[in-house]
Amino acid sequence: MNPAAELDIIVYGASGYTGRLVAEHLAGRYGLGGPVKWAMAGRSAAKLAQVRDEIGAPKETPLITADADDPAALDAMVRRTKAVITTVGPYQLYGDALVAACAAAGTDYLDLCGEVNWMATVIAAHDATARQSGARICLSCGFDSIPFELGVFFAQQTAKQVLGAPARHVKGRVRAIQGGLSGGTAASGAATMAAVQKDPGVLPILLDPFSLTPGFRGPEQPRGDQPQHDPDLGADVGPFMMAMINTKNVHRSNALMGHPYGTDFLYDEMAIVVPGAPTDFTALGEGGPKPGEGPSKAEREAGFFDILFVAVAEGGRQVRVSVKGDRDPGYGSTSKMIAETALCLIGDCADTRGGVWTPGAAMRAKLVERLQANAGLTFAVEG
Repeated sequence: MNPAAELDIIVYGASGYTGRLVAEHLAGRYGLGGPVKWAMAGRSAAKLAQVRDEIGAPKETPLITADADDPAALDAMVRRTKAVITTVGPYQLYGDALVAACAAAGTDYLDLCGEVNWMATVIAAHDATARQSGARICLSCGFDSIPFELGVFFAQQTAKQVLGAPARHVKGRVRAIQGGLSGGTAASGAATMAAVQKDPGVLPILLDPFSLTPGFRGPEQPRGDQPQHDPDLGADVGPFMMAMINTKNVHRSNALMGHPYGTDFLYDEMAIVVPGAPTDFTALGEGGPKPGEGPSKAEREAGFFDILFVAVAEGGRQVRVSVKGDRDPGYGSTSKMIAETALCLIGDCADTRGGVWTPGAAMRAKLVERLQANAGLTFAVEG
């Protein structure tokens, strides 16, 4: 973190669809003259001013212009703030200069990245620099992967209390979801597929559950890529489209925390199949909005998600917990999550060391508390 900075948070990409929602959350919950000093940034001052006025942010809200391919402008921007929230993706196309600037300057960085190939590159390229500068680089601070990463953390904390120890195997099961994933997610997927076509060496990174834990490899993991019957739930389950991202972040979180779940930990993530519903949830990404577009406020507020986590210990003993969100996952909930994660990082967790983090490993129970208080998430023990 950059403790001498004039600003607490800069929302980079604030004139885009998701960035606008992040700024709207900050404006509505914290205003400008209160405890949080924040600013809006992007390529066009005119667009930023228009969004500022439309969301009802104060006229005094600082507006900062910086282009993703202008390292000097990005460097000047990040030195003004403790943390940067960026919604400008796909990150493998537009994120390199910004994450490099933050790592060098000691400024915290938070994104919504689910692009595993780029995330592996960021860890290799910037972890050592961020450790030295004190920058906390937090990837995947939205629906992928906070509810899943923290859901496993909460399940294991519950298992320690109820069963006396963490469980070797945790199952993530999406019970219900309403509201599509974002247009940015679709664009990121397309960019990742293009990267695979350009370099076949990217594919093993996408398929390896431990591609984000350099230097560590755990046991063979449950595949989760075919419909099956789950005897613990007494229900049929099918592939979940975000599992390829979330499983890797869960294993990285375990590694960053020193393997409290064990070095033999198993995690798989699937969707409970409802008759008549798609078994792989790919319909969520079909025919959806383009980057910069999205659902109406009413549609966002009608959305939700409900995820069950089953921690299975030796001998079959279990605990079950749930994580629920009160908005659509791709926009309404994600925008609140990343905003509150940034505030948790610079406030409640100011003493966390620098490096490339998962948000759950960096903030743990403090982030659970903050998201429940301010972001519409609910963490509950079910049995």
